[in-house]
Amino acid sequence: MRENDMLEKEEIFSKVLRAGRRTYFFDVRATKADDYYITITESKKFTEEDGSFHFKKHKIYLYKEDFTAFAEILEEMTSYVLNNKGEEVISERHQKDYKKDFFSEKEETILAEPKINSFTDIRFEDI
Repeated sequence: MRENDMLEKEEIFSKVLRAGRRTYFFDVRATKADDYYITITESKKFTEEDGSFHFKKHKIYLYKEDFTAFAEILEEMTSYVLNNKGEEVISERHQKDYKKDFFSEKEETILAEPKINSFTDIRFEDI
């Protein structure tokens, strides 16, 4: 088999999901018997202090006989997370570029309480 034929066989169907520093690749591939299976690859970019970078990759092979059970468990797990923690991504608070809301929870509590003026109004001319 020529090299081009091998590449075409590798690229049966693909989708990419870019998610910040992570990229997920979903690929349909063929076995030697020309049956299909799916690979899911997570690629995460790591930047070094000198500006160079490298990628770490993790791959899952998913075969047809496991599709139904995999999809059911994935649906169950994602529903559980969303039902119990909602859709807000809490981990965003820990990222370097996270921008906090204008008021923190503590400031909102203070603002909700009645204000007591604790300063004296002094005019510049009075000094």
